[in-house]
Amino acid sequence: MSRNERSKVHKHAHRRTKAEQGRNPDQRVERTRERLGNAFVTLIHEKPIEDVTVQNVLDRAAVGRSTFYLHFRDKNDLLLSQLEKFLQIMSTQLLVYKEESNRVVPVAEFFTHIGTQRKLYQILADAGRLNDFLDLARRYFARGIKQRLKDSKHTSKLSRPELDARASALAGGLLSLLRWWLENDAKESPQAMDDLFHGMVWNGLQAGASPRTHESGARRGAPPGGAENG
Repeated sequence: MSRNERSKVHKHAHRRTKAEQGRNPDQRVERTRERLGNAFVTLIHEKPIEDVTVQNVLDRAAVGRSTFYLHFRDKNDLLLSQLEKFLQIMSTQLLVYKEESNRVVPVAEFFTHIGTQRKLYQILADAGRLNDFLDLARRYFARGIKQRLKDSKHTSKLSRPELDARASALAGGLLSLLRWWLENDAKESPQAMDDLFHGMVWNGLQAGASPRTHESGARRGAPPGGAENG
């Protein structure tokens, strides 16, 4: 995918996200979108993404062409919607469930899911779409992390620019850690990676706020001082 194409994908993703925030699709619409999405994901496990056609998706989902184009512009838009749906769920999970912990990302859950979908991860890599997915993931997770940091009493004094910068850096670090984990055959458990990531999160935040040394964060990324809730 060329730089120009990636730019168009990112702009369209932003427009659709804003549009979808303003409406609540009824269950019939959701079922149709789910059928199309499931059909597409099944097909790309059977043959390369570039070989999958809109007609293939329509036949597999038993959905009419006019219905497809009510929801998506083309198969790339359908792929993007599936990735966005997954990332929206993952990046907001802690906020939605109001988890009372100092985790800023559900790392264990995210790594567990990716670990069970490694073939799909490879499919994206083979199609030259992996970097697009990771870039999209960074932006989604940065937003979720920013809100978790904003809500935490331990980071309430961070300025907005610093909050934005740290959220973006942490999201990038999360995805680098994911790549390392997969490249090393996922030998560490998802929970161990969760503990590792959040230890780095709170150690890094403390180091940025003060030159003093401190003990490593406890399980679930406890911040300096040993507090358990954010």
